[in-house]
Amino acid sequence: MRTPILGRMDLARHLRQFLVVAEELHFGRAAERLGIAQPPLSQTIQRLERELGVALFDRSRRQVTLTVAGRLLTAEAAALLAAEERVRVVMRKVRDGQLGTLRAGVPPELLAVTLQALLAGLADRAPGLDVDLHELTSAEQLRLLAEARLDVGLVHHPVDLSDGLRAGPVVGVRLGVMLPRTAALAQLRELDLADLTGHDLAIFPRATAPAWYDEILDRCRQGGFTPRRVRHAHNPDFLLGLVLGRQCVAFEPETTARREPRVAWRPLAGPALDRRTSAIWPDRAPHPAVETFGTVAASILAGPTPSPRPATAPQPWSVVYDPPPPRR
Repeated sequence: MRTPILGRMDLARHLRQFLVVAEELHFGRAAERLGIAQPPLSQTIQRLERELGVALFDRSRRQVTLTVAGRLLTAEAAALLAAEERVRVVMRKVRDGQLGTLRAGVPPELLAVTLQALLAGLADRAPGLDVDLHELTSAEQLRLLAEARLDVGLVHHPVDLSDGLRAGPVVGVRLGVMLPRTAALAQLRELDLADLTGHDLAIFPRATAPAWYDEILDRCRQGGFTPRRVRHAHNPDFLLGLVLGRQCVAFEPETTARREPRVAWRPLAGPALDRRTSAIWPDRAPHPAVETFGTVAASILAGPTPSPRPATAPQPWSVVYDPPPPRR
């Protein structure tokens, strides 16, 4: 069995040089075009002929001409090299995170307009990328990342990065107190945590994001607020219902309060309470698109919240944000 003389990479290089000689039908001019000396070029063509087992050029006359095999190879070589270039382009796009499927997790409370902006931003940056989104809590995302069943997650901090994880840009969203608009505390311009004494606290279940849950309750205790009772809500609509019907307060971004005109949102006095979020992905062998996902997600979360309404449309909740009387 004959051992191939040329490897696949050598074959592509040899075919490129063959096509130049086939166009020029002159080894000297072809060598000049290729920027190499004529003897190495002649040796390359001879090696290619030995590999293919045919003569590609008729050198018996003064003028070099293509043989039948040479004419056939001209068309085949051009098609082969074009296919090789397509493969290289596709692989570059995969390497740069512009193609393939990205398995991404997002938190359940992510607003529809924010999700839409995230997908649009990814489509602009990586048009060929298929984003397979999963609605998951922070704890679920971290577990699936560890099991290699997720490529990237949008997770609430604090996060332990010692387990082979890397974080993208972290974005902080200011939280304030959400409470019924009819509540006496809604008449104040801002609230201390101690002002909330006697109220229940509506919050996500601890299993959703244990470290973030514990941090919130620690801040409450440090500020003089021990909730009378902690009530758990998995989704924003249920949380709003608890606030309206159960004398609960909740710590939420201002955007959550905008969904319901019967609730008010008041900032906290003193140190801010920020919900910090970033993309998280495995440190080893990450998907090529994870950094793009993290950058786009941070840009969307840090920017103004996109509105699904025209800029001129009236906002039905504007009454909620009438300035309250000064604090007494």
